[in-house]
Amino acid sequence: MRRRSPIHHEGTARSGLPAEAGAWLLPAARSSIAAHLGAPVEPPPTPAWAQSEGACFVTLTVRDDDSLRGCIGSLRAWRPLAADVAGNAVAAATRDPRFPAVTRRELDGLRVEISVLSAPEPLEFVDQADLAHRLRPGIDGVILSWRAHRGTFLPQVWEELPDPARFRDQLKRKAGLPADWWDDDADIERYTVAAWKEP
Repeated sequence: MRRRSPIHHEGTARSGLPAEAGAWLLPAARSSIAAHLGAPVEPPPTPAWAQSEGACFVTLTVRDDDSLRGCIGSLRAWRPLAADVAGNAVAAATRDPRFPAVTRRELDGLRVEISVLSAPEPLEFVDQADLAHRLRPGIDGVILSWRAHRGTFLPQVWEELPDPARFRDQLKRKAGLPADWWDDDADIERYTVAAWKEP
């Protein structure tokens, strides 16, 4: 398996992970997908820090045009980070309902990105205008929950939606709600990430 040097982006996330974490996380995710697809791979040994509970998202993009190919993750830590990486990597490749399952043949043409999340924290606000004002572009990942609806945007989405009001309204749509919907009883949480992406 070809080695790739990870690109690391860390906003204000305090993940507690070592600086070299990406050098294990990215190959671990890729080897989990490859093994699931039947490729003969040997996963890297699991370091001690990856045996602690952690939550991550795994995003797959096409190398040629950077288009999304799959994204699945956990919003809260509930299992060892190593297991979360492996499980979400396979899920991003095979169970994202927006895309057909990744084939073994196309795996080399995909780029892996891993975002390790901080614990989500409630965000207090007066109304939706105040909510937009309190969001920190480029830093905050945001979770919107209301009744049976829930959606999240990772901080990386700010690159496509830099305006806080538009970010907020598109998050509503991600949660299955109209862009002009609002209810003061909506729960909003935010988190930060430490992210690594294959070059």
